[in-house]
Amino acid sequence: MDNRLQMLTAWVSQFPGFENAEAQPVSGDASFRRYFRVCKTEANGNQTPFIVMDSPPELEDCGPFVLIGRYWRQSGIAVPRIFEADPVRGFLLLEDFGDRLMLGQLTPDTANSLYQGALDELVRIQQIPPQPHHPLPAYNAALLNREMALFRDWLLEGYLGLTLDNVEKSMLDTTFALLRESALAQPEVTVHRDYHSRNLLVREQDTRPGVIDFQDAVSGPVTYDAVSLLKDCYIQWPEERICEWLESFRKKSQQAGLHRADQDTFRQWFELMGMQRHLKAAGIFARLAMRDGKTRYLEDIPRTVGYLLTASQRQPALRHFHDWLAAVAVPRIEELIGPIPAQEHTQ
Repeated sequence: MDNRLQMLTAWVSQFPGFENAEAQPVSGDASFRRYFRVCKTEANGNQTPFIVMDSPPELEDCGPFVLIGRYWRQSGIAVPRIFEADPVRGFLLLEDFGDRLMLGQLTPDTANSLYQGALDELVRIQQIPPQPHHPLPAYNAALLNREMALFRDWLLEGYLGLTLDNVEKSMLDTTFALLRESALAQPEVTVHRDYHSRNLLVREQDTRPGVIDFQDAVSGPVTYDAVSLLKDCYIQWPEERICEWLESFRKKSQQAGLHRADQDTFRQWFELMGMQRHLKAAGIFARLAMRDGKTRYLEDIPRTVGYLLTASQRQPALRHFHDWLAAVAVPRIEELIGPIPAQEHTQ
């Protein structure tokens, strides 16, 4: 018996037009939230789809989603409209952006227009001013450190079963410190924090992507969301295309007054920021498998660690980390999960 689903159905049926609505599962995500589609019966008999979010309050506070979602929409960002909200019970009635995730729409032919649209929307997000009385949390040293520790705790020691000696722990600490300081040195903007192809929706009547899963937004480094999008843990593109999209984004964000970095500086920020994010993501994927039984995320670890391998190879200051990753962690990942994909290059 799904008590939450019964509660959700009873909650939504109190609103006019939803009296006989049946909640059909749409998807879950990496959190404890679930999503259902319900249809409202209009006066003329037509059916209009809506989304209901189920966010168990003891596990996932939906308050930030409501607060940020309403402010971002007011600021002109393409996030779903919130029609009804019951944060105490953890239910939200939302605008339905459809099912066409950007990930499923990406091909070599469509990628350029989809990424340019997503990057344009990102520049808009980055320009959102702090919300009066409700500023976003800072992407500070403590948060950056906690995220990188996920790699050590959940992937290396947890899933891979590695026992790290003091030299290896010190090497990781040194790596984390370099990445942390680079992130903190970047200009600060509004950061979505999970801006990738599974959180952007391609809509029928709008060239702008629908933006979801923004409830963990922070104030932080200018390249963070660009890394999430262009070095996506769920899909990989040839490096030449990534460089073209990144340079386009650098110019647009610079024109918006968000930074004054030249191409080389911005690329270095992007590379090091990517390593911080991919350490975090690889650790989270392992945690999802071990703690939450969501083993499908394991298949994304080789791609994510592949980004780490490529980026660290370019950094003389991270030579020890790169050599250790290649010699110790990668063979174990390939043994237990699967091969690390090669970095693609266009001809």
